[in-house]
Amino acid sequence: MGTVIITGANGSLATPAAEFLLQEHPDITAIFTVRDPSDSDANTVHLRQILARHPNVKTSVHALDLGNLSAVQSFAEDIAKGITNAQYPPLRAIVCNAFYWNLVEGPDFTDDGYEKTFQVNHVAHASLVLRLLGHFGPAGRVVLFSSDAHWPGKNSMEKIPPEIPSDLERLVKPPPDPADKKAALCFQRYANSKLAITSWTYALNRHLLHDPALSHITAVAINPGNLSNSRALRTNTPGALKVAQRFVIQPFMPVLRLLSDPTMRTSRPAGEDGEELPESLDEGKQEKLWAKTLEWTKVTTGSTALKI
Repeated sequence: MGTVIITGANGSLATPAAEFLLQEHPDITAIFTVRDPSDSDANTVHLRQILARHPNVKTSVHALDLGNLSAVQSFAEDIAKGITNAQYPPLRAIVCNAFYWNLVEGPDFTDDGYEKTFQVNHVAHASLVLRLLGHFGPAGRVVLFSSDAHWPGKNSMEKIPPEIPSDLERLVKPPPDPADKKAALCFQRYANSKLAITSWTYALNRHLLHDPALSHITAVAINPGNLSNSRALRTNTPGALKVAQRFVIQPFMPVLRLLSDPTMRTSRPAGEDGEELPESLDEGKQEKLWAKTLEWTKVTTGSTALKI
């Protein structure tokens, strides 16, 4: 069937997705990436336990820190070499699941000098995808995760609407947060990354369609819904949100779905599933973001099969 790569594979959404994938498609080769592959990470241990239940499926767990663009490039080169040498079959799908946010402080910058939420969620995944486009089989799919947060007014945590600014550098190098707007801007950075993912997906599909050698690959940005049991609600979040997840969101999920958020669900059905804002449909903005993303990722003609 081919090789499937899933980033952030020990996450709340990815682990049930991984189990579903291995159950339903035992003929695939599955490559799972995590930031920490050691047994000191309980989530990675959980992932390995899932893989152990499917010993007849070809699986492997790889370290990949999306906060380091050199690591992304090295990983992509290793996978490309493995496919060329028949260590792995050609790619069937890349599932860009990993994500980062920090709702309590920021901006948070990587060693690459980019704001971490935007780098992990968009730039690093774009780099990975672009570098591996030439290694897909006869049918390929790129799956990117957006969110209702990309649409102004749709997410209850929004205080400042998401936007793609005229100066795109502000996405990767935002100024310091004023104290009275810190929480609002922290969430806006996450929402901006999801808006960028959605917009870039349109540009990617257009460029793939216009390249005969790669037109068999399609990209899709999906909204998995708001996950009531997600670890994200307990990571880099205010204490009140952690309490709300335990005592309000999870026990009263059916009521919340009915009254406020029909997309709310647990990670298992979201992992098995795998509306767009007018701004994300603006082709001019898509192409500007496309060009800037190539600059941020340092992807050139020699490092991607796509004609750029």
